[in-house]
Amino acid sequence: MEILDRLSEYIDREQLCDPQDRLLLGVSGGKDSMLMAFLLWKLGYQIAIAHCNFQLRDAESDLDEQLVRQFAKERAIPFYHISFETQRYAEEQQLSIQMSARALRYQWFEELLNAHHFKAIAVAHHQQDHIETVFINLARGTGLRGLRGIAAKRDRIIRPILWMSNEEIVQTVAQYHVPYRDDQSNFSNKYARNKVRLDILPQFRALQPQFDQVMLENIERFTDSYNLVQRLTETIRQQLFIAAADRTEIDKNSLLTYVKDIPLLYELFRPYHFEKNIVADLANTALNHIGSRFESESHVIVVDRTQVFVYDKKLVPLDTYEVQQDDMKVHIAAHTLSLSISTDTSLDLAQNVAKVDFENLVFPLTVRRWSLGDRFMPLGMNSSKKISDFFIQKKIPLLEKDQIPLLVNGNGEIIWVVGYQLDNRYRIKENTKKVATFVYS
Repeated sequence: MEILDRLSEYIDREQLCDPQDRLLLGVSGGKDSMLMAFLLWKLGYQIAIAHCNFQLRDAESDLDEQLVRQFAKERAIPFYHISFETQRYAEEQQLSIQMSARALRYQWFEELLNAHHFKAIAVAHHQQDHIETVFINLARGTGLRGLRGIAAKRDRIIRPILWMSNEEIVQTVAQYHVPYRDDQSNFSNKYARNKVRLDILPQFRALQPQFDQVMLENIERFTDSYNLVQRLTETIRQQLFIAAADRTEIDKNSLLTYVKDIPLLYELFRPYHFEKNIVADLANTALNHIGSRFESESHVIVVDRTQVFVYDKKLVPLDTYEVQQDDMKVHIAAHTLSLSISTDTSLDLAQNVAKVDFENLVFPLTVRRWSLGDRFMPLGMNSSKKISDFFIQKKIPLLEKDQIPLLVNGNGEIIWVVGYQLDNRYRIKENTKKVATFVYS
């Protein structure tokens, strides 16, 4: 089968893109990316080329840019280019040069995709990159997930020549006389990937002449095993993890069934980025301690009485806000508190509305989270109650308590547990003439 037919068949099989899709190609000037651009152009895809000059190799970087620019010009392919101060970025962000170049490159690609409405960005990873990535991930301890190597498609990134061996690339470049430039840094073992490529993999190939094919078969098995684990885990996750408006809820008794299976629990909580040792602590002791709290980089687990809650850290913490008499609206975290003054003494039973006797207000008012020792007099009562006891009575989960605003008078009294209960002292009475209406939305 001709190389173009094989490429077309691979794109169809992996569902990388449709023939009418507009594709942005990341092209460095090396043989891999130049061949990818040439083959997709030959197949008639609507392509544009994006080239990054990382300014790491002086005049060599400029010559790479000239080559790619000329290639695009000769074929009337739209060409985008950018120069980065990669060394300075790496120092500022305390990253390696390779990680910095990657971050800068993909951020720019994303901007181009959105600005010019491309369907996907195509990059030129190939079979050898696939195998190298498995070894790098093995050294990093990424587990079975990392042993899958490189995905043919992830989000809006596609890899059309992932199936091609290095030998096939060399032969095809020679066959079609595709111009390219060698990056001399690829021949130095200064970088981790190059060490794997130049020092480690040749030793395996010396032991097993069919090593690359064996590794590709292994990767397929690793991928099948990973997918099987994910399907089984997802079935259990759908049974246990119940999505609510602002959190995920898990019945504690149901979770206790799996406490001795830490690997399974780890997989269940892995989408929330919890480390295995954190999950083990949760399973071994914390499920018995109400109020236990665990954090990952993105989420918080809180153990409550009968449930375990998982919250997204993006929940904006409630700060302290001041409300003046002439304020029509005050923005509170992701919400708005509006104030209007009228003579309308009719009742409004909506949970997000509080109508109070204006004459009792002492401005400025304050909106804040609750504090230990806070008390108020719930509507209809003549004695005070601790806010903490009120929250327990309402069975409000621990983490949510900090998200509930208190509207506090200038004299320090709590006017309204916002969205829950008005203080009895501020209710509308028979002699009320002026009404302040607060709406929380």
